Formats: sequence, structure tokens, C-alpha cells
Amino acid sequence: MQYFKKMKGVTSSPPRVSFSEMLWSWGGSFLGIAAVALIHYKILPESDLVMIIGSFGASAVLIYGAIRSPLAQPRNLMGGHMISAVIGVAAFKLLGASMPLAAAVAVATAIFAMHATKTLHPPGGATALIAVIGSAKIHALGFWYVLVPAGLGAVVMLAVALLINNLAPRRRYPEFWF
Repeated sequence: MQYFKKMKGVTSSPPRVSFSEMLWSWGGSFLGIAAVALIHYKILPESDLVMIIGSFGASAVLIYGAIRSPLAQPRNLMGGHMISAVIGVAAFKLLGASMPLAAAVAVATAIFAMHATKTLHPPGGATALIAVIGSAKIHALGFWYVLVPAGLGAVVMLAVALLINNLAPRRRYPEFWF
């Protein structure tokens, strides 16, 4: 019975953020994703949208919408995506014949590695998973996937986060680097 009582929760929902905060989050995420997409179309125009991986949408939520979260800091953004990308590619190369096993190993190992390196960034789990379940063009990248799209996309989004998040008088980013 005690086990199920834990599932009730103990606090209430946090208050809604201000309209100004919502606008800054919208603007940052718009510009961050737009910058990644623009780079994709300039350097990889026929590459099956490999630069725009789904996990960047989740990163945008953190680095533009929850900027004080430890999970949104530069170390976590960069390390989380790149470590998880290496693990995802390795899992696909080693276990790709069994996609369910490769997917599970990639995500679980990425979480373990992010914890071990203090780079926990939830979108990193998706970056590892995309390396396994992505298209043939994603798979063809091999370990280049770590640099493009995972590394380059994260760097671009970080640059936008640094510029945009520090324009507003009440916002400051990052909280820490290392």
C-alpha cells in the first residue's frame, strides 16, 4: 500500500510563468530551431533532414524555456547530446540486427553515461534512440552523427541561447558551465 501512496504526489503545480517569459521562450526556440534548419539547408540540402533531429525540439524546451534547470546548462546540452550520439551509433553498429535490443541498450546506456559524466540532458536519450531507429541516411553517417547533427546542432542552439536568454533583464544563462 505504501508503494501506491508514493504515486499521489506531495506538492502542487508550480505557478504559470509570466507572459514576458513565454515570449522570450518562444523567441529563443524559434530562432534556435530556425538557425539549425537554415544551416541544414545550406550545408546538407539533400540529406533527409539529418541536421534537424527530434531531440533538438526537447532541448529547445530546456535551454529557452527552463533556463535555470541544471538539465539545461551548456555542459548538459553539449555532453548529453554528444555522449548519447556516440552510444547510439555504437549500439546500432553492434546490435542493429536486433532493433529492439539496440534501442533499449542505446537509451539505457546513454542515461547511465550522462549520469556518470554529470551531463544529464533528457533529449540526449532521444539522440541515442534516433541513432538507432533513424533513416538509412542517419545510419550512413556512422560516427559523423556525433559531430553533425548532434554536436553542430547543439552548438548552434547554445549560441542562440547565450544571445537571446541574456537580452531580457530578468533572464541569465547559463547558471554554470562546468
